[in-house]
Amino acid sequence: MMFTRPRGTRDILPDEMERRRRAEAILRDVFQSFGYREVQTPVFEHLELITAKSGEEIKEHLYSFEDKSGRKLALRPELSAPTIRLYVNELRTRPKPRKLCYFENCFRYERPQKGRYREFWQAGVELIGSRRPEAEAEVIALAVRCLEEIGLERYALVIGNRGIFRALFDHYNISEDVQNTIFHLMDKRDLQGLQRYLDAGDITEEARDFLWRLVKVIDRGRGIGVVELEEGLTDRARGIVETELEGFKELTGYLGDFGVRDYEIDFLIARGLDYYTGMVFEIHAEGLGAQNQICGGGTYSLARLFGGGDVPSCGFAFGFDRLMLALDAQEGDSEKQAIPRVFVAPASKKVLNRAIEISTLLRRSISCTMEIMGRKLDKALSYADSEGIPYVVIVSEEVKGDSVILRDMRTGEQRVIKIEEVPDAVG
Repeated sequence: MMFTRPRGTRDILPDEMERRRRAEAILRDVFQSFGYREVQTPVFEHLELITAKSGEEIKEHLYSFEDKSGRKLALRPELSAPTIRLYVNELRTRPKPRKLCYFENCFRYERPQKGRYREFWQAGVELIGSRRPEAEAEVIALAVRCLEEIGLERYALVIGNRGIFRALFDHYNISEDVQNTIFHLMDKRDLQGLQRYLDAGDITEEARDFLWRLVKVIDRGRGIGVVELEEGLTDRARGIVETELEGFKELTGYLGDFGVRDYEIDFLIARGLDYYTGMVFEIHAEGLGAQNQICGGGTYSLARLFGGGDVPSCGFAFGFDRLMLALDAQEGDSEKQAIPRVFVAPASKKVLNRAIEISTLLRRSISCTMEIMGRKLDKALSYADSEGIPYVVIVSEEVKGDSVILRDMRTGEQRVIKIEEVPDAVG
């Protein structure tokens, strides 16, 4: 019986893996340049931790199970909640802010399609201990810097503020369940559904009118700024959301100081997780179709749910698989793969020991592989050619001492060369 991989998962072959490792290294370097330190959490957590503030969409797609002791567990669907749990357990007594980053796999039982898998990877950061505008701006600037360094050019940054609506909800004592439903409808831009829900919902007429006016002002002017939003509100509504609006003004000012100027403001984006409390942002890439969001984040307060007090935080995560698809769409097949520069081929078994010594020596300065299948020289040369390896070092009994035969596979030219000269000769 031939087994195949489970639906929604992927096998990653060497060429793609090399590209992923290079991109992963770039992200890690940028995270580190902003002062972040990497952490790792378990693949599974207690189910209650995952469901505390995940949102209905996440809950519906969990991989959850009971262990042999009856404990309810779940494979992590994202990494913010596990990272904050780690902070509460291990780091909450340390000075703030704590800057933590991660690169790990996550799991959701979703319908597989391009850019959406049941096992996927996230690379992200959590800045724990601050929700000041300058901290939020730095987090957004970090995400943009990552894309600059990794070479992605065609993308759109969209920034909003969930806190504006939170301020209205809190003022009118609207329940958390009602808030989350409203955010979900806004995020889907289902304004007809939102109007029906508000008309039928258990909220006061004044609250409904304020909220609907705010939504309509935003929807009429996609990309409007804070000033335009303020002008579209009544004096009473402006008073309720004034603190959040002022904070957002500061945020956009600091973004300019960080060199981030190309973005759109959209106050209706709410993100799919219920724990966001203030600033939210998304980055969308060209060429990916419907699943084009490659990064998302915002400000949240999860620590108190996990016993860690009221500790504001902000962060983001890249969907690393989608990020790689976006790079593929931009670059096509132009990127050079990390093929070994040299293949060491012993002409016979008598010189195999020497071939091993030579390959070991060459690997100190260049990428090198060698013949380990016991093939005759002509078959070994054919293999190197099929793999696109540009040079072959032939080790033979005829060429002794510290010299070998270097064959250029592109031209067929061969010459005798000292071993120490091989790295420079193959460039």
